[in-house]
Amino acid sequence: MTPDGPAIETEGLTKRFRSGQVAVNAIDLAVPRGSVYGFLGPNGSGKTTTIRLLLGLIRPTAGRHTILGARLPEGAGTALPRVGSLVEGPAFHPYLSGRANLHRLDAADRTVDPRTATARIDAALDRVGLLAAAGKRYRAYSLGMRQRLAIAQTLLRPRELLILDEPTNGLDPQGTREVRGLLGALAAAGTTVLLSTHLLSEVEQICTHVGVMHLGRLVAQDSLAALRARTAPRIEVQTRQPAAAAGVLTALGLADVVAGTQTATALAGDVEPEKVVAALVAEAVPVRGFAVVAADLEETFVSLTGEGFDVSG
Repeated sequence: MTPDGPAIETEGLTKRFRSGQVAVNAIDLAVPRGSVYGFLGPNGSGKTTTIRLLLGLIRPTAGRHTILGARLPEGAGTALPRVGSLVEGPAFHPYLSGRANLHRLDAADRTVDPRTATARIDAALDRVGLLAAAGKRYRAYSLGMRQRLAIAQTLLRPRELLILDEPTNGLDPQGTREVRGLLGALAAAGTTVLLSTHLLSEVEQICTHVGVMHLGRLVAQDSLAALRARTAPRIEVQTRQPAAAAGVLTALGLADVVAGTQTATALAGDVEPEKVVAALVAEAVPVRGFAVVAADLEETFVSLTGEGFDVSG
């Protein structure tokens, strides 16, 4: 593994519980450095168990993984101090201020210099936009502020990688926007982010890469651009002569031509729909209907998992 290799890489990572349930089934993750990787899947698909495996909170049944070039668990002491994580949130004290809560968490980290605590805590609060509210008690924080404080605790020392499990879960739209904006800013500054979520909208808005989990398996993994390419518009011709229509579409240079029983379809490409219709008429193909059908990412993910995703938030 080179310093320029993936921030996270797994090979056959598997977790089988004593009950026999296979929560994570031989997955091969590859999270590029500098990416915002959307770890997407319905609730119960194995995302949180995978994160616990990555962080060494539980041991795998089989497989191996590396984080920031270090093989775990052997390299945990080298890699994990450079990783910030949020798994189900830290336990903040409601009667302490945001700043006091961070001081408490920082004091528990024996790998940092306590003499720099105040400066590091203020820098983390400033980075998440909470410096002005640092003296407020945690119980007075909004949901968005609480989640930003949770992210601030991952930033009490320089981090190359953030692993966040459902960081917008339970937030109202304003809180969700706040957290998304923060993650975008962190990524722009060069931090790699693995974002576990069941919200398709989060992936579409801030992620550069996507991995899709379903029933413990990684069923797809690619850049967001590549996944979008799977949803390219298709031309659909309804006709009694689908083979003849398919021949016209092929002659026009369209790709992925498919002749059905009553339809012929193809990727739309750069050919104007008017030109396609004119060519069909010129070849005397009887056209009952014509449409340019645009799929979306949700349809792609449903086709991968057989389940819908929450697109709200």
